[in-house]
Formats: sequence, structure tokens, C-alpha cells
Amino acid sequence: MDENKNNHGLDKKFIVVMVAASVLAVAAFVGYLYPGRGVGYAPKQPIPFSHKLHGGDRKIQCQYCHSAVDRSAHSNVPSAAVCMNCHNYVKTDSPHIKKLKEAHDSGQPIQWINVHVLPDFVYFNHQAHIARGVSCDHCHGNVQDMEVVRQVMPVSMGWCVNCHRSQDPPAPIDCSTCHR
Repeated sequence: MDENKNNHGLDKKFIVVMVAASVLAVAAFVGYLYPGRGVGYAPKQPIPFSHKLHGGDRKIQCQYCHSAVDRSAHSNVPSAAVCMNCHNYVKTDSPHIKKLKEAHDSGQPIQWINVHVLPDFVYFNHQAHIARGVSCDHCHGNVQDMEVVRQVMPVSMGWCVNCHRSQDPPAPIDCSTCHR
């Protein structure tokens, strides 16, 4: 029997090429399902929002809008009511603020698009990181300088593990810390 063929007569190179093509096809399909996630991802939001104006120029603290970040596993996306605390009085003639007010008055939430998305099998606790003194910009970048928020860090397992290892003392890196 030819040593380049398996028991079914298939060429080993052909099998390697087919396996590689299959892996690439799956990767492309996953990329199709989850387009643009990763460094540089900056989805268009239903209402333009400038973190540079609000967090940078106006110096509104992250936790004013993301009020549960220090006491919850998840950082909340602010409701229209939080925005309306100011925008009942500020820039009320803007078409974007009118759209915001309509959503608020109707009780319909704005369908914001999350920029930083982790897979369902990853557990990330914002509260634990805030309690340990990790600043928002460590993971999210200088959001106060961004007109449009974009993902600036890879938020990958390797990136997180390297950060945990670099802490003094090192943060836990056992699987159950992040995977449940």
C-alpha cells in the first residue's frame, strides 16, 4: 500500500487540506454570526452618543451612567431616564434628544449595541475588578476621549490571564474564576 494513502485510499495531503478548509469554513461562519467583534469594533448606535463630550469635556463620571458597575457583576447600560436627568433641560431641540425623549416617554428602551461582548461561557465580574482597584480605562481604554466607543483591548482569555498574572499578588487564574 502507498504510504501517502490511508486505509481507504485517500491521500493524506488531501485529508489535511480538507480538514484545514473545514476549520476555515467554520471560522468564517462564526465570523459571519459575530461580525466585527474585537479590537476596533465600534458599532453604530441607534442614537449617537459622545463619551468624549459627556465623560471628557463635561467630566461626568463613568458611574453616573453605569451606576451598578461597582455593586454588580455586570455594568448596566443606562436607561433613557438617566439621560433625561439632564436632557429634560439640555439640548432639548436636538433631533437625537427628541428621539431619546420619545423612547423615555413611551417606556421603550433604547436598543443600544454592546461594544464589549464576551461569549456566554465567560463570566466577568465588574464589581470584583472595581473593588480591586482596576480602573475602567484599563480594559475599555480612554473612553472619555472617544467620540464613538470602540473596543481597544482584545478581551481574550490570554489577555485576561496575563493581566491576572501581573497583579501583586497575582489574581486567580483557575478555570472556575471565569468559566461557569
